[in-house]
Amino acid sequence: MDKIKVMIIDEQAFFRVGVRHILSQQSDLEISECDPNQDPLGLIEANLPDVALLGSDLAALSGLDLGREIARHYPNTKVIMLSPNPDDEELFEVIRTAAVACLRKNTTAEELASTIRRACNGEYPINESLITRPAVARHVLSQFQDMRRTMEAVVAPLTHRETQILDYVAAGNSNKQIARILGISEQTIKNHVSSILRKLNANDRAHAVALAMRGGWISVEGENDSSQ
Repeated sequence: MDKIKVMIIDEQAFFRVGVRHILSQQSDLEISECDPNQDPLGLIEANLPDVALLGSDLAALSGLDLGREIARHYPNTKVIMLSPNPDDEELFEVIRTAAVACLRKNTTAEELASTIRRACNGEYPINESLITRPAVARHVLSQFQDMRRTMEAVVAPLTHRETQILDYVAAGNSNKQIARILGISEQTIKNHVSSILRKLNANDRAHAVALAMRGGWISVEGENDSSQ
C-alpha cells in the first residue's frame, strides 16, 4: 500500500520538526517539510504530496494566499490549514481557499493523523466546523454565490510540467514511457495526469488532449515520442 505523502509548510523550524517527529510514527505516512521561503509551490510540483499541512500565520507569504495557490495549481494536494487560534473570520477565509480542514496548531497527534487520512479519502472535515460555528455557517450561506465563483476559480491553466506531460500523452506515449523519458517515477506521472484531468474537467486522456489542443495549450507535431 502506498504511503500518504505529507508536506509540512511553516516558517517555524521547531514546529516543522515537532510535527514531522510525531507524524513519522504513523507507518502509513511519508513526511517532508518545507520552509515557505524555499519556493513551496516548486517543491509541491516536484514532490506532489497528497496533503500539505500549512501554517496560516506564515510570515513570508500569507498562509491563506499560499493555500489558494496550492488549491488552484495542484488540486490533487489537499490543504489542511493549521492556525494558532482560528476565529470565525479566519475559518470563513480558510473555507474560501478550498482547504479541506482547519485545525488548531495544538491539536493532538491522533486528530491530525486522522484528518490527514480522511482528507485523502475525499472527505472535507472543515464542513464539520460549521456545526459549532453558526456565525460562520450564516456567513457561508449569505455569500453562497461568491463562494461558488471562488470554488470555480480553483480550476487553473496547466503548469509547465503538466503541459509537457500532456504533449507526450498526445504523441501516444504511455505513463511508463513518459516516466522513462523525463527520468521520474511512473506514479508521479500518474499523479500529474490525474491533476490534468481534474483541471480540464476531462473524462479521460484523449478528452484532455482534445480540450488542451482546442484551448491552444498544446500542439501535436510528432516530436515528443518514446524514441527520445
